[in-house]
Amino acid sequence: MVDLLVERPILLLFVIMAIGTAAGQLKFRGLSLGPAAVLFAALAFSAYDEALALPEVLGTFGLAIFAYAVGVTAGPSFFSSLRAGAGPVGLVFVTLVGCGMLTWLLATVLGFDAGTAAGLYAGANTNTPGLAAALVRLNGAPEPTVAYSLTYIGGVVVMLVSAGAVLRSAAKNPTPDDSTLPPTIMNSTIEVTHDNVMQVRELTHTPHGRVIFSRYQHLDGEIRMTDGSTVLRPGDRVLAIGPDAALAHVTKQLGRVSDLQLEQDRSELDFRRIVLSEKRFYGRTVADLHLWERLGGRPTRVRRGDQDFLATDDFVLQAGDRIRVAAPREQLPRVAAYLGDSDHGTSDINPLGLALGLAIGLAFGAIPFHVPGLGSLELGQAAGPLIVGLLLGRLGRSGPVVWTLPHQAAETLTQVGLLLFLAYAGGRAGSAFIDAISSPLGLQIVLAGLLVTLVHALALAVVGRRVIQVAGARLAGIIAGSQTQPAVLAYANESTGFDQRVALGYALVYPVAMVTKIVVAQALTLM
Repeated sequence: MVDLLVERPILLLFVIMAIGTAAGQLKFRGLSLGPAAVLFAALAFSAYDEALALPEVLGTFGLAIFAYAVGVTAGPSFFSSLRAGAGPVGLVFVTLVGCGMLTWLLATVLGFDAGTAAGLYAGANTNTPGLAAALVRLNGAPEPTVAYSLTYIGGVVVMLVSAGAVLRSAAKNPTPDDSTLPPTIMNSTIEVTHDNVMQVRELTHTPHGRVIFSRYQHLDGEIRMTDGSTVLRPGDRVLAIGPDAALAHVTKQLGRVSDLQLEQDRSELDFRRIVLSEKRFYGRTVADLHLWERLGGRPTRVRRGDQDFLATDDFVLQAGDRIRVAAPREQLPRVAAYLGDSDHGTSDINPLGLALGLAIGLAFGAIPFHVPGLGSLELGQAAGPLIVGLLLGRLGRSGPVVWTLPHQAAETLTQVGLLLFLAYAGGRAGSAFIDAISSPLGLQIVLAGLLVTLVHALALAVVGRRVIQVAGARLAGIIAGSQTQPAVLAYANESTGFDQRVALGYALVYPVAMVTKIVVAQALTLM
C-alpha cells in the first residue's frame, strides 16, 4: 500500500485530504480543527514512512493560489482600512521583533546554535519562507529544518487555541471594535414634514455614511423614481436605503418615519436582484453602468457573498455580484439582459487575470532585495502573490484585463490552495519530528518554541483587545495573519461563518508579518 501511494502522489494527496477533512469535522467541547486537520493527517503519514511526502511543487502551487486569492479578495477594502489599521500593523511588527529577541535569549541560555535558533523562530511562528531564507544563509545545514519541524505543530496548535479563545471571549463580552465590516443596509420610507427645499443629491452624504433614494410618492399619489435633482417637499414620501444611523440622520432632516412602505407597492415600479455576468462591466464602478441614463433604473444594493453593500456611484463591481435594481416594471427584463443575469458569472475564475496575476506575484516574490548586514533577501512564494493580489484587487482591471475574481470563485480557490499547502507542509515534518522528540535536545526545542508562540499569542490577544481596541473576528484574523498561518485563518473563517473582518484582519498584517519574519530569521543565523 505504501508503494502504491508513493508512486502515485496525486492519490496520496487526496487520501490525506479526505482523512484530514473528516477528522477536522470532529468536535471536542465545541472546538474542531477544521481544515488544519489535513496538516496533522499528513504529519501522521510521513511519520509512518518518510516516503509518504508530497512533492514540493504541490505545496508551492497551493500556497501561491491561497495567498493570491486572499489578496485579491481583500484588496478593495485593504487600503481603505490602513488608516484604522496602523495600530494592528505596529503591534504585529513589535511583537515579532520581540519574539526574535526572546528566541535569541533562549538560544543563548540553552546553548542552541544559530541554525537551531533560526529554525525555532520560523517554526514557532509557522513561517516556511523564514526557514527557507535561513537555509540559504547556512548552505542547507540540517539544524534549522529539525528545529522548525519540532516547533511548527506547537505554533499551529497554540494559535488555533488563541483564535478560538478570542472568538469565544468576544461572544461573551462584546466590546466596541474598529470594524471594517460594512454596516447592515436597511430600507426606510420617510414622510417629509420639513420645508428644506433640498435636492436629493444634497441629502445623500451624512456623517454616518451614504444614503440612496430610490423612489418617492408625491402629493398626487403617483410613485416616481428619484434622481439627483428631485426636490422633496412637505407631504412627499421617499424610500431611502442605507445604514441605520445614516437613515436616522436623514429622517431627522426631512421629517419622520412613515407608516407606508413604498417598496411594497410594485404595481408600476419594481425591483429585482440581477447577477452581473456581462464581462465589460467587471472592475467598473456602479456609475459606469449608466443604468439611469439608458434604462431608467436605479441600483440600490450590491450583494457579494453573504454581505450587502450600498450601490454608491464609486462602488467597484466584480463578476457574480448580485445588483438590486429598482426600475419601471417593463424595463426590468431589459436591465437584466443589459447586466447579463447569468449564474455562470459567479463561478468564472477569470483565467487570464488569474494567470497573469499569479505570474506577476511569483516573479515579484523572487526578486532579491538588499538588507544591510543580511545580504540579499526574497519575499518568497507567499508574500509576493499576496502583495500583488492586494494591489491588483484594489486596481480592479487594466484595460481589457480584469484582475478581480467572483466571490464564490475566490473562496473556492482559497480553500483548494489551503488544503494543498497543508497536505504538503505536514508531510515534511513527520519523520524529523519523531527522531528529534526522543532526545533531550528535542524536548528543549519543543518547549522553547511553545514559549515563543505563547508570548506571541498573548501579546496580540491582550494588547489587541485592551490597548488598540480590536476584538472578535478581526482580532482572530490578525492573529492568523501575524502567524502567517492559513490553518488558523481557515479555523477563524469557519467559526465565524466567513465573516469578512477575519480576511481583512489577516490581509492587513500578513505582509508586514511575512517580511519581518524573513528578516528576523536570517538575523538569527548571525548569532
